[in-house]
Amino acid sequence: MSLSPTPLPVPLPLPTPLLIPPPRPPSTPPACLQAELARAGWAVLSQVGCSELTAVGPGLLDAWLPFWDQLPADPHLRDGGRYRRRRHGCFVVRGHEVLPTVHRAHWQPVEYNALHGGFERWFEPLPAALLSSPSWSSLLSGLAQVASGLRGERTWFVEAHPFRIDTEGGIGRPTPEGAHRDGVDLVAVVLVGRHQIKGGETRVFDAQGPHGVRFTLTEPWSVLLLDDARVIHETTPIQPLVAGQVGWRDTLVLTFRQGGFQGPG
Repeated sequence: MSLSPTPLPVPLPLPTPLLIPPPRPPSTPPACLQAELARAGWAVLSQVGCSELTAVGPGLLDAWLPFWDQLPADPHLRDGGRYRRRRHGCFVVRGHEVLPTVHRAHWQPVEYNALHGGFERWFEPLPAALLSSPSWSSLLSGLAQVASGLRGERTWFVEAHPFRIDTEGGIGRPTPEGAHRDGVDLVAVVLVGRHQIKGGETRVFDAQGPHGVRFTLTEPWSVLLLDDARVIHETTPIQPLVAGQVGWRDTLVLTFRQGGFQGPG
């Protein structure tokens, strides 16, 4: 049985070690997803719920796992760390049509990312084998329907970020910029997997008030969905479960924005 998330005040300091692990998030059935997003501004789909919503089974998603082993290092970390690997791709989604765009830089304003905002960040593109998978289009178009449920039917400008955060240097920071918004309409954080780590607690806060919740995503291919206009979010640092061994946390972050991609113009 899923546990209810624990309310927290905001803002929060860096986490101290917890003797009791934070609760797992309650999962929302796809049929109740839009109502839950309207109520709370966030929701979590289980692996089964993700498969039902996108018509992509877990076995098909597991076929993508080798892509995370091949992610290149992030060349733009401004905190001096070497704990993040990633790629980047952009798409336009209209209904069930998913069109890749010409490879472009990732850009965010400093108002949303004080650490890495305000300049163009170029990353290696997504591998062709991933883009050619029918499951990839199904995943993006399925989640785009969630964005349309929030804002009405739209053409969606989607950015895809596969991440690996590792503990090779002793600690890895999934969100070095801290609690933030992304400047989009919908954020989908897909947990791909966790390996030999502790930490990585998700924290979601009301953007206009003091209320927040905390929980840890642990189920592969579960999805945290965020109405970016209503909530801010962060993930706490990870550490190796066993000293001297390297662990990691793999995610796929998808952002859906109406009107165009963010850019310096």
